[in-house]
Amino acid sequence: MEYSKLEVWIEARKLVNLLYNSSKLFPKEELFGLTNQMRRAAISIPSNIAEGCGRQTSKETIHFLHISRGSLYELETQFYLALDQKYIEENNFNVALSQIQTCKKLLNGFINYYKKLI
Repeated sequence: MEYSKLEVWIEARKLVNLLYNSSKLFPKEELFGLTNQMRRAAISIPSNIAEGCGRQTSKETIHFLHISRGSLYELETQFYLALDQKYIEENNFNVALSQIQTCKKLLNGFINYYKKLI
């Protein structure tokens, strides 16, 4: 992976680790609910970045980057829901939101880069 690809992938992995650490404190009854849904969305972000980077064309890469971005927005919403339910402390929420914003900026820049190639 190129440097910019690697950077967005690393930041997405940081977000996954942050979510896993935060979700350990969620109620046990949420294990198959919000906890599972958030983990699936979080894992989808770096996974789709990696899959997109392995594709043959810029158009294919963009498709997977859009999927990754969709999962990022999904995870952001789920963090808000976790905050609303008091499953996560506000300071942990703010750290997660900051990391989400970092990932959004990097992903959007990456998508724009690939759009210029087609």
